Amino acid sequence: MNRCSPGCFSIKLISLLFVLFMISGCGSKTMVVLMPDLDGKVGAVNVSNSAGSIDIATTHQATTVSGRKSSPSVPVVLKKQEIEAVFLQALRAQPKAPVHFLLYFISGSNELREDSLAVVEAIIQTIEKRSSVYISIVGHTDTVGTDEYNYTLSKGRAEAVARLLVTRGVQQDHINTTSHGEGNLLIKTGDNVNEPKNRRVEVVVR
Repeated sequence: MNRCSPGCFSIKLISLLFVLFMISGCGSKTMVVLMPDLDGKVGAVNVSNSAGSIDIATTHQATTVSGRKSSPSVPVVLKKQEIEAVFLQALRAQPKAPVHFLLYFISGSNELREDSLAVVEAIIQTIEKRSSVYISIVGHTDTVGTDEYNYTLSKGRAEAVARLLVTRGVQQDHINTTSHGEGNLLIKTGDNVNEPKNRRVEVVVR
């Protein structure tokens, strides 16, 4: 949201992370506040005009620009209440943060462990409550077996969870499945290690 006159300053992302920033202006004064993205990550922003520039790279860090002839102010970290006082409407308009779930599997199979069945119910309830149209499902394995075997196994696990959600009424075109095999271990281990927490599927509901 920008209520500043055009051309008074520029903002440039200097990080590859997605960031949310907000601009509020009053007359010739404009405040820029750096906010985390929906996954809680924070990037970096360069705010500049003809008088100077400043980088902000900390959550809730803010700088103020008071026209073309004044360089951006020294960054300060604002309290949550201070940000809400200025940007409450913009904050309310943000999408909800994604919800993450982990499902665990029996070794060498696409069969869910019994303790993960209750998690499936929580996933369905979350999808229905949020009217979600994007569900990400990522399959993983431990390091038992070859890379090729584990890629296929993790793919099968992701697809098994997708089928389960579809049988519960989730639309197929709202689901995206990915296979990581043993390439993204939750618990770092050596080769051929049977680690239950690595035999998982990650489900993200947006």
